[in-house]
Amino acid sequence: MNPRIAQSIEQSVAVKQAVLADTALMQRVEQTAELIEQSLRDGGKIHFCGNGGSAADAQHLAAELSGRFYFDRPPLNAEALHCNTSYLTAVGNDYGYEHIFARLLRGTGHKGDVLVGISTSGNSRNIVEAYAAARDMGISTVSLTGATGGLMKDCTLLLNVPSTDTPRIQESHIMLGHIICELVETAMFGGTNSCRP
Repeated sequence: MNPRIAQSIEQSVAVKQAVLADTALMQRVEQTAELIEQSLRDGGKIHFCGNGGSAADAQHLAAELSGRFYFDRPPLNAEALHCNTSYLTAVGNDYGYEHIFARLLRGTGHKGDVLVGISTSGNSRNIVEAYAAARDMGISTVSLTGATGGLMKDCTLLLNVPSTDTPRIQESHIMLGHIICELVETAMFGGTNSCRP
């Protein structure tokens, strides 16, 4: 067997063990779920954004909230900012790619909403621009990043995975996102699932 298979799995487990050992990070995960829950209870919307693989994660997590996660319940107001390709190509062409998220947030966001930015480097310029818009609008920001947080560490809550390896960071991002979705869903609707302990 190719040794790289086991090495990759071991590295992924090691990063998740480091996340588990970081009690401050774990507390911020809980605070993120509470922030999102309160925004939704107050009639807010949860906006997600990212680029490349992080865009896929943003769309994935928005769908867990707006669709369902562990059990049937009412939909929650969550959406990824990159899903309208006509909008993305028009604004990217006319104004510049760095403005795609900020411009849409200014059109669809409201005070009390939450913007979740996902970037392994923490330096995605279009997310940093969206954070500036969010601050102007009274929208809280949550960053899922790699170890340093990059430019996105200037946010309401920083969930910085202790790694510099892009695939390992992304694997932990989706794990943390799933945990947050479960906490929000359970807090708002209760319910049980036989897959959960």
